[in-house]
Amino acid sequence: MHSLEFTAESATDGVLTRDFTLGDVPGVLWSPATSASSLSSASPTSASAPAPLVLMGHGGGTHKKHRAMTGRAHALVTGHGFHVAVLDAPGHGDRPRGARDERDIAALREAQAAGAPEGPVVVPYNARLASIAVPEYRAALDALLELPEIGGPVGYVGVGLGTAIGVPLVAAEPRIRAAVLGLHWPDALTEAAQRITVPVEYAVQWDDERIPREACLALFDAFGSREKSLHANAGKHFDFPRYVEADSAARFLARHLTTAAADMSDRAA
Repeated sequence: MHSLEFTAESATDGVLTRDFTLGDVPGVLWSPATSASSLSSASPTSASAPAPLVLMGHGGGTHKKHRAMTGRAHALVTGHGFHVAVLDAPGHGDRPRGARDERDIAALREAQAAGAPEGPVVVPYNARLASIAVPEYRAALDALLELPEIGGPVGYVGVGLGTAIGVPLVAAEPRIRAAVLGLHWPDALTEAAQRITVPVEYAVQWDDERIPREACLALFDAFGSREKSLHANAGKHFDFPRYVEADSAARFLARHLTTAAADMSDRAA
């Protein structure tokens, strides 16, 4: 297994940002600024008790440091003391596109130009990326939980491509205790969604012109969780109220991860 290597760091407004690589996969970890520098020659230590980790998946066509990822991360770090990590998805951010990526993207642009449904192109494309990304996220989770400042439990946040990756990841990964998802077709995700039993918060755009409303509701219905909530917002796909949903996601994760952390502490005592 590849080891985690920190390559750059900076601190601002109470948040320590550390770029890292895991093999050839680039990622970023945001932490409270009290966390020790991992680029120093000394072994990293923590100034406080280990805190929960939130993994995030970025949207299609964006990257690990997109403003949506950075904004969510800073809110989770400064508001709740969590650590937050994101990987660049295959063919995104600092990862080169392959010939197959270029073909899939060209097919999507053709469908958009023709006014044709996007699902038949996006669903298999995202499923292929997820088949690569899920093992990468699980390896990153192994490595991140080795850091003394991170103690679990773990949450997940991702919409769009982040949901295409997140659904199979959460279904396969018992260390993830709560998930915030949204904005995706059910095709290729239904079976994995049925295996998810942790609390889920799921967002849809009621007037989404890209993903039919009934498709959004079908995926929500497929989740096997006893506790799941549907957030339906008026507007089209790109009208997604990012800040409203980011605040809600932070509260949701704080409620579930803080409770889970207390339970873990009680069992360890």
